[in-house]
Amino acid sequence: MSAVSTTDRAAASGLPVAILAVAAFLIVTTEYLIVGLLPALARDLGISISAAGQFVTLFAVTVALSGPPLTAALSHLDRKRLFVGILFIFAASNALAAVASNVWVLAVARFVPALALPVFWGTASETAAELAGPAKAGQAVSRVYLGISAALLFGIPLGTLVANAVGWRIAFWALAAASGAMALALAAVMPPVARAPRMHLREQARIFREPYFLANVALSVVVFTAMFTAYTYLADILERLAGVPSTRVGWWLMGFGAVGLVGNALGGRMVDRSPLRATGVFVALLVLGMAVSLPLARTGWPFLVSLAVWSIAYTALFPVCQVRVMHSVKHAKALAGTTNVSAANAGIAVGAVLGGVTIPALGLAHIGYVAAAAGVVALALVPIVARYRSP
Repeated sequence: MSAVSTTDRAAASGLPVAILAVAAFLIVTTEYLIVGLLPALARDLGISISAAGQFVTLFAVTVALSGPPLTAALSHLDRKRLFVGILFIFAASNALAAVASNVWVLAVARFVPALALPVFWGTASETAAELAGPAKAGQAVSRVYLGISAALLFGIPLGTLVANAVGWRIAFWALAAASGAMALALAAVMPPVARAPRMHLREQARIFREPYFLANVALSVVVFTAMFTAYTYLADILERLAGVPSTRVGWWLMGFGAVGLVGNALGGRMVDRSPLRATGVFVALLVLGMAVSLPLARTGWPFLVSLAVWSIAYTALFPVCQVRVMHSVKHAKALAGTTNVSAANAGIAVGAVLGGVTIPALGLAHIGYVAAAAGVVALALVPIVARYRSP
């Protein structure tokens, strides 16, 4: 491959990275859309809402457990073929979900894409950085995470709106068609990417003996715990504390996500300079936003401003944490990126449990303070993590 300038390289990467971002949106929406579809799905299949909820559990557990080993095994493959194959897997799986006549068929349709999702998360981040070059790596990863963040923030409310408007089967058909279209688009426009050298699983796993990498992974667990202690219950906060009518909560959640996309852009710019410093800045903003939002819940504009600060910091931390963990290693970056995804899922689970314990013990009005306290712990860890960094 001939040498090109950093500017030319970044410009040439624009369209492929944008398509990767759209693909990321479709892939992660496949995971989260079902939450909004559960009531309609349960009625149609004749199962309880609790039983339907296990489809969410199945997907999440599969992602957390399969991510690191599958990424380590597949990271040497040609990236273009890998991404096209993953998108076709999602197209076929969503089509199968759309025609599922019983819970077992739907379970298969959820299990198979869950195996592929963390592989995409880890390798897409690394590929976007490779396409853009070192100087623009963080911004390229943030563009991919724009799609991931949009799916995380809009997936549940979008699922609710789609289920009410056209039905849950049509929603899966739409995802199937869009995934197939993105597979063809990537096949057409994505340039060759230098294939990662094939490394033995044991050699890749050496990163799990590197203190700086492990410290960064632990920091991600604590950061995501802080993020999701309160965010998991944001709908309840809006309805019970802010007085938002239940019929409008979905739109407020979408507004929270839309404002937060500013944080995605800011995070992508700051993380290129110093991943750890960017983590500290946005965690500090997160602590501020969560701590003051709930006391201001009935104050109008002050509440909206505090909610915007919370949203911007929350969304920025997705790409910031991903880049920070990937930068903490010299090799096996795809495995490092997928490990961060598993760490994030662990933090999400801990945060949801911590928030769930706080509500009956202290009341919903105190959940912002508990989440902020977790954020303070993350802030305290930033200088400790920095000590493990090699000169």
